[in-house]
Amino acid sequence: MVKEKRTPSLFQALIPIVILIILLSFNVMLFEDTLEGANQVVLMLVAGLVGLIGYRIGFRWTEMRAQIVKTISSALPAILILLLIGALSGTWLISGVVPALIYYGLSFLSPVIFLFAAVIISSIVSLATGSSWSTIATIGVALIGIGNAMVFNEAMVAGAIVSGAYFGDKMSPLSDTTNLAPAVAGTDLFTHIKYMTYTTVPSMSITLILFLIIGLNHDTTSFLSQGNEVQNAISSTFNITPWLFLVPIILFIIIMLKVPPLPALAVGVLLGGVFAVIFQPQIIDGLVNNGGNYFRDSYIIVLKTIYGSTSIDTGDSKMNELFTTGGMSGMLPTIWLILSAMFFGGMMEATGMLKKITVSVLKLVKSDSSLIASTAMSCVFFNITASDQYMSIVVPGEMYKDAYNDRGLKPEVLSRTLEDSGTVTSVLIPWNTGGATQARVLGVPTVEYLPFAFFNLISPIMTVLFAYLKIKIRKFKTKEN
Repeated sequence: MVKEKRTPSLFQALIPIVILIILLSFNVMLFEDTLEGANQVVLMLVAGLVGLIGYRIGFRWTEMRAQIVKTISSALPAILILLLIGALSGTWLISGVVPALIYYGLSFLSPVIFLFAAVIISSIVSLATGSSWSTIATIGVALIGIGNAMVFNEAMVAGAIVSGAYFGDKMSPLSDTTNLAPAVAGTDLFTHIKYMTYTTVPSMSITLILFLIIGLNHDTTSFLSQGNEVQNAISSTFNITPWLFLVPIILFIIIMLKVPPLPALAVGVLLGGVFAVIFQPQIIDGLVNNGGNYFRDSYIIVLKTIYGSTSIDTGDSKMNELFTTGGMSGMLPTIWLILSAMFFGGMMEATGMLKKITVSVLKLVKSDSSLIASTAMSCVFFNITASDQYMSIVVPGEMYKDAYNDRGLKPEVLSRTLEDSGTVTSVLIPWNTGGATQARVLGVPTVEYLPFAFFNLISPIMTVLFAYLKIKIRKFKTKEN
């Protein structure tokens, strides 16, 4: 006999969320690195609880499994990109590309304006490429190294990089999320971008001011000696030449030509391997155990760097930590976390719990401002529960579209709210695809850089503030009061 399905109560839908938040909070306090397995296990355990509740109200395992598979499949492009980012970090290390970026960066950037400049540089690259992930995996890694040499807190530097990268991603016409939000809301791309400037420019201005203040108060006394030490260690270990800049330049040109991320990153990996063979023979000789045939040794070392961990010995223990990479294998804990988060999100969606929570929120909407605030909160909620920035745009967009239309609000109001709250907050959730990826790439836990990701924190607040102050809230003329 087949059980009749029942809609979960709000209490049933909230139980897993509350338990998940409690257990994840415990993990942060009890484990040094929650990415290594603690959060993954908690996500799977709570997903099991969702399954039990779902079974109790009439859902069959085959139905839940089908949704899990569908949810995980949506994350596969991100997982493949993550593997290539791991490979890229390896070949760009042994080729000297990242060390060269750090070396020249120390020559041209002042500690006083470094954080401010890090935001600007990340913004420009991300705006040009339309990809926050590619920006953070390339320029971001180099900026982390420069920040270390300038004795900055890594979390501050990571916050500056994330702020700039997600500003560019949000405003670039080449970005997938910037195209997705207006498509879901029902407006055109450039109307969407133009309308976003009203909330985005103030958010970015505050971000730049905050980082400039931090930089002006930064102690620069230890930088002169440490900066020179870092440059000396780099120049004595790697062959540093401006020719190495060809690799990132070619990659950014390829991305700007709208080549999809996977083949673009693959080209970046291969270029890094080729430049390592040409410019860094001493690095390859130093990494191989039994040398003899340079071409054979080069093939072995490049492949090992792509798939495994690599550490360059500079003679300085602090510098050795900087020039260490995990390759593709170093990304496996992050991929495990993403799969676990997708498992949980798929179970919540399959059992109707996500829908129950969002419908309950919609019932509380009484005004235009509360509708926009509810949309913003829903985007953050889906980043926490569905663990994917695309879900945080698509689901609230579909859910609130009719409500915006009924209130006479133009679709760009919805699209702006989706981007202000969905795109930028994904990187603030440790188990979200965005947060997990950037924490692994930058080597800084999400909870540590979160307080300094000013742009990402301010953006959803700004969009809600504009709503309650009734600033630039566009309505159809026929429905205006």
